[in-house]
Amino acid sequence: MYELGAAFSGVEVQEGTNLLIEGPPMSGKRDLGFQILSDGIEGGEGAIVVTTKDGADRVLEDFADLVAAQNPTIGVVDCVTKQQGMGTQRESDLVRYASSPNDLTGIGIELSELLRTLYEQRGVQKNRILLHSLSTLLMYSDLQTVFRFMHVFTGRVQSADALGAFVVDSTAHDEQTVSTLKQLFDGVISIQERDDGFRARLLGVGDDDSWREL
Repeated sequence: MYELGAAFSGVEVQEGTNLLIEGPPMSGKRDLGFQILSDGIEGGEGAIVVTTKDGADRVLEDFADLVAAQNPTIGVVDCVTKQQGMGTQRESDLVRYASSPNDLTGIGIELSELLRTLYEQRGVQKNRILLHSLSTLLMYSDLQTVFRFMHVFTGRVQSADALGAFVVDSTAHDEQTVSTLKQLFDGVISIQERDDGFRARLLGVGDDDSWREL
């Protein structure tokens, strides 16, 4: 079982669960995804971030602010730096690069390599995987292509007994697109804006679908 951590205290999900995190822009979707991963790291689990918006350096810096554990096990598939030709490419056993967010084959290969490295070289049995974000993938590829890719990706999470979290901007796509993508996931974390901030609830898995303040 995986505990979802601070945002959903007391909620556990089965190994191999895939969750979609949906919400409007600037609603803390990325932060919530990072929090779910960092809570696992504190418990000795591994984490992998597939990032289509920020370079690996930025991702690792942000995680350093969240994680108290020394030498946390964090892998990154950076889909940004090579395309932009900016930043530092410091490929290592835990930092890998895809050529662009359109390089779905490369993303899948690098994810598999990281999972293998974490298991064989680091002895990590449990991993949490975050993809930020599906909205970027949909900017580069059509829905059918992204759906096929995500079908394989979520299957890989399931076969690895990992926990997958996938971010999408709910306002950037039509309702049919989001509904189609939801078919791939076991549960959905829906973030809603309020006058005094944001709240979220988990639907589809677990017994508690109450709203939680973020």
